[in-house]
Amino acid sequence: MHVTCGIDWAEDHHDVAVVDCDARLLGKLRISDDAAGFQDLLRLLAEHGDSPDDPIPVAIETSRGLLVACLRASGRKVYAINPMAVARYRDRHIVSRKKSDHQVSVVLANILRTDAEVHRPMPSDSDLVRAIAVLARAQQDAVWDRTRAHNRLRSHLREYYPTLLEAFASKRERLLSREARAILAIAPTPAEAARLSRSRLRAAVIRAGRQRRVEAETDRLLEVFRRTWLRQPTLVEKAMGRQTLALLAQLDAACRACDDLAHDTEDMFLQHPDAEIITSFPGLAILTGARILAEIGDDRSRFGQARDLKDYAGSAPVTRESGKSRRVTHRRIKNSRLAATGRHWAFAALTASPGAHAHYNRRRNNGDRYHAALRHLFNRMRGQLHHCLTSHQKFDEAIAFSRPEPSSLATAA
Repeated sequence: MHVTCGIDWAEDHHDVAVVDCDARLLGKLRISDDAAGFQDLLRLLAEHGDSPDDPIPVAIETSRGLLVACLRASGRKVYAINPMAVARYRDRHIVSRKKSDHQVSVVLANILRTDAEVHRPMPSDSDLVRAIAVLARAQQDAVWDRTRAHNRLRSHLREYYPTLLEAFASKRERLLSREARAILAIAPTPAEAARLSRSRLRAAVIRAGRQRRVEAETDRLLEVFRRTWLRQPTLVEKAMGRQTLALLAQLDAACRACDDLAHDTEDMFLQHPDAEIITSFPGLAILTGARILAEIGDDRSRFGQARDLKDYAGSAPVTRESGKSRRVTHRRIKNSRLAATGRHWAFAALTASPGAHAHYNRRRNNGDRYHAALRHLFNRMRGQLHHCLTSHQKFDEAIAFSRPEPSSLATAA
């Protein structure tokens, strides 16, 4: 690279530095975070040899935002450098440890000048897969928000309303069920629950979507609500009931967001040509498949080997060795979204694939704990997914698990 560019990103402005192959500063500029600022950046790059056929690569500390999107749309290589890595590089040039925005932009440009080959440019994913990534990540965030809202509401109800927790303790979804939320909306306190008439409680159960065993469920709830329970003072109970309604509103909003985003994500994912290959794998439904595609993208040059994809997902073990000391552990630096989806994928594959179940049992018999064996299964299936996507073929159980993995590759994570 003869000329490289570094950009220190900020909320309302950005500092730009351009250096040549001899580390000479060719130009610097502070641009605004708008269209005029982006045009100023393009003019600065054009003054130093930037062209559509040979665009100047850019290093920046973030992978998001309008500036990054416009830089990627211009066809140039954009390197998103971890800020912690930039801090280490800065210590190489500035012994006094002083820091300024201009110095950071120069350091970023010099990173590309000296070590571009050890950093990975942002992938050239299609617009469709980038749109899928937006929806899939938003849906995953909504699921996490729903879990937090559920836990807050449950913790609050334990302080004054054990009646409702007991009524839905045997339900799989518990407070997330529509029945629990419908009843809590009309009876946010134990006193109101005890005063519910049978007709009103029955109407709430039907409104929540129950179609079978309505009468039996109504009778069961009435019996639970009319038992003798420990109670808070009346005024305190009413106040806590008001808080419950506020927490319930947050939970309802999170549940609606999860459902709406899941529907939109699935519709868009099915439009992608890789959807058929991804969903052919055991344990991968449409929504989890969309999350997988969102994180790995459809730029097949991004991961040259299956090992690269396994490292990115955090499923491959990492070895720390020094002298006579050698330690093999699981990876902590990884794509957390992909790792979370991988755990669900591996768990679902245990019942969907005999080969996956046999592999998991083999790892357990070798001494792996539950999470280590599940992570090892995810690691193997991740390699199979890489092969199927690069060779454009669907998953085949007979080929994928035709023989056990060689012992030399079966290092416990």
